[in-house]
Amino acid sequence: MSGHSKWNNIKRKKEKTDAQKGKIFTKIGKEMAVAIREGGANPATNSKLRELIAKAKANNVPNDNIERCIKKFSADSNINYEEITYEGYGPGGVAVIVEAATDNRNRTAGAVRSYFAKFHGNMGQTGSVSFLFEEKGLITIIDEEDEIDEDELMEAALEAGASDFQGDEGCYEIYTEKDDLFAVRDALTAKGYQPESADRAMVPSSYVTLSDEEDIKMMELLLERLDDDDDVLNVFHNWEN
Repeated sequence: MSGHSKWNNIKRKKEKTDAQKGKIFTKIGKEMAVAIREGGANPATNSKLRELIAKAKANNVPNDNIERCIKKFSADSNINYEEITYEGYGPGGVAVIVEAATDNRNRTAGAVRSYFAKFHGNMGQTGSVSFLFEEKGLITIIDEEDEIDEDELMEAALEAGASDFQGDEGCYEIYTEKDDLFAVRDALTAKGYQPESADRAMVPSSYVTLSDEEDIKMMELLLERLDDDDDVLNVFHNWEN
């Protein structure tokens, strides 16, 4: 079960800066705003908000920041985000799913469409690529100091209920069924492992390999531009890079 991570270049995980982590929380905050609007500010009765709090903690967001965020979005009725998913193809036929939260649907749709067009792709209709993906849970653990025994981690993950395990150069990705994500994460944390992140992921059923250098360059630029957009929450693709 151990092998190279196909759907995500996990080496990028090693290069997270404090600024990038701050941006991650900004995006989680938007998801919280949507969840609070739809289900209220009490995590005991709002399962979506409860999951987002767990997600924030899994990304090492301090409790004080989480509480301030909940108070902010509970008190300000003018903050009104909606979640939108865009689908399309990047260069070379790479399938791409873009999840966003926005207070201006036209702005975000126009921006995402322009990114696809600029970098040799095209945005499609809802459902045009999502059938190629399955929703899973994903836990990432990074071992920069080479202290983790891969076999022991894999055994612990599978015992905790993980469905798959992949390792590459000190970066480990543990896949779960979508409803088992936080239970598996908590079990691994209890055994002394420190996840870098725990989140849902859209995992592709098939992959595309790019051989043309221009396609590779354009695909990298497309992903970079989408990641830099404040309205974009998540980007999933089936590029085997």
